[in-house]
Amino acid sequence: MKSILLTLLSTLAILGAQAQETKTIQENKVVHQTRTVDRGDSVRVVADSTIVDIKNDGDKKRVKITFEYGKEAVDKYLKDSTEKKIFEPKKKDDFFAGVTFSNFDLGLAKMLDNGKLSLSPENEFLRYRNWKSVNVGFDVLQMGYKFTDQFKMTIAAGFDWTHFRLKENVIILKDTRPLDYVDSDIEYSKNRFSSSYLRIPLTFEIRTKAGAFPERFHLAAGPIAGILLQGSQKLKSKEEGKRKVKDDFNFAPFTYGAFARISYGSVGLYAKYYFNDMFVDSPNQKDLKNLSFGVMFDF
Repeated sequence: MKSILLTLLSTLAILGAQAQETKTIQENKVVHQTRTVDRGDSVRVVADSTIVDIKNDGDKKRVKITFEYGKEAVDKYLKDSTEKKIFEPKKKDDFFAGVTFSNFDLGLAKMLDNGKLSLSPENEFLRYRNWKSVNVGFDVLQMGYKFTDQFKMTIAAGFDWTHFRLKENVIILKDTRPLDYVDSDIEYSKNRFSSSYLRIPLTFEIRTKAGAFPERFHLAAGPIAGILLQGSQKLKSKEEGKRKVKDDFNFAPFTYGAFARISYGSVGLYAKYYFNDMFVDSPNQKDLKNLSFGVMFDF
């Protein structure tokens, strides 16, 4: 009886040990178990609690996978992420400034006398040749801010010349108030009456989206101001040859007006109109204003 009892106890002990070993093996299998699921172009590998997806787009790829566990690994990841954000390149600054050669204007110059292209009798001495009276200008400095890819604001500084080719053989007198002239007996082949200004335009520009057309359409407009640099009259004749006289000739020392430009790519059209009178201290030239329009190039 005693031997049977000992045999039974030994058998139970062996079975318990085998069960414990089986449980340990099963637990180890759970810990180290991996499972692969293949669904055509994607493979998902499941190992412990880590999931890795590898997608096959037709190209050969080499993938290196590193598993890191524990608090130290998490802290290191957070530190690296923070440093990366700190040292990431900053967004490109939308403010711009510098030297330029842009908005080159070449057009016709006109005098508007009380809103009309025809001159009043008091201003007949300023009659000019329509197709030889020109406006030329361009910007040399600019700064601005690009709010979006399609809208920006710019303030610039440049030069603007207006040349009126006079029809009459007149000489504009220097240092006179009001503006005055004398008729000349000489037949002038060229009688050019000019003004030059430092121009300061403030531009609001919108343009089409990139890629919508081969080139972008631009629409720009804004106020423009001018500071008188010089007035001049250039005369050319057989008797006197070439002669140039410099004076302010009562040109307005400061002008203000508005302009508009429409362009496709770097070529377009422009128009400028000044609200104040062309001349000061000259009652006969009251409401005589400057208008110009033509083609523009943006280099």
